Amino acid sequence: MNKPLAHIYWPVDETRNSHSRLEKYGIELLITDQGRENGIEKTIKTRQKIDPRAICAAGIASQSLIVDEESLSAAKSLRLIAKYTVGYDNVNVEAASKNGVLVVHSPTESNWGGVAEGTMAYMLTLLKKVREKDQHVKNGGWRHPNLWGTYLGARQIDNFDGITIGIVGLGRIGCRFASLLAPWRVKLIAFDPYVDENKFALHNVQPVDLDTLLKTSDVVSIHCNLNEGTDGLIGEKQLKLMKKTSILVNTARGPIVNIDALFHALDKDLISGAALDVLPEEPPSPQEPILGLGDKILLSPHMITSNQGLGLNMAIPWVEEAILCAMRGEVPRHVVNPEIIPEWEERVGKKSLI
Repeated sequence: MNKPLAHIYWPVDETRNSHSRLEKYGIELLITDQGRENGIEKTIKTRQKIDPRAICAAGIASQSLIVDEESLSAAKSLRLIAKYTVGYDNVNVEAASKNGVLVVHSPTESNWGGVAEGTMAYMLTLLKKVREKDQHVKNGGWRHPNLWGTYLGARQIDNFDGITIGIVGLGRIGCRFASLLAPWRVKLIAFDPYVDENKFALHNVQPVDLDTLLKTSDVVSIHCNLNEGTDGLIGEKQLKLMKKTSILVNTARGPIVNIDALFHALDKDLISGAALDVLPEEPPSPQEPILGLGDKILLSPHMITSNQGLGLNMAIPWVEEAILCAMRGEVPRHVVNPEIIPEWEERVGKKSLI
């Protein structure tokens, strides 16, 4: 009898301990790990398909692995695709569902909590002009009126109400960001048509429509998922609604913001600044115009969750558990396409391969 196969691509478990544990259950592992070069996956140029023999596929990014309808259809016995990350927009979930394959992700607190913390850092860097002050002193300068930052919180002495921060997407990350801002005495508003009104009240956030958020916010922070409805959500029309003194922070997914429209808005001073941890093209072309905007733009190489101590380590046992569950014919946790669970259970339920 052949061993059931798990295809693991770009494994995050450098110790390989989780791989050894899976092998002890009689699971054969196919590990696609060509590493990275200058921070970029070497496998980008040689993308591979899911092995058609695989029962489970697990990984972190899909630049190195094709997760489309063709590859999913070819893997007739595939039960599961597991992500080590909270994001799963690079998996064709619709195709997976069509082929009866469960998709799970790893919403570890170190991941989504790290995004919220990083968003705070990016926002404050822009509002307080941290980079400009640093560079000014290093260039031999000292105090200058152009280096004045933005005061955030409400004040009683002069009845200043505090700035308004608009959150687009009130999921785990958006809620944590709101919680981190609670002591700052700012006004919080949010746009998310998919969450219950109680969530807004719980985090002391006022629900508004997107246009109102863009018109009234001093900071617009993007925390929604990337899907058909949010691809290009922030474009030329939306950026023109924003205050000229406002800033945009995107730590969600690059395509949510139209990069050409953002360049135009920054170049023409339609908004004050922007911070991006994500870009539509990663890494960006050296000719990407947004790279030449100086202090108007703060850029990060999609590493907002890369923090010492935890990183993706917490996701390793979750993915390992998900693989074992699927191999046993049991439904794992954190399924992102739960609507197919009845069909999945009818096809593989309780049919253990280990």
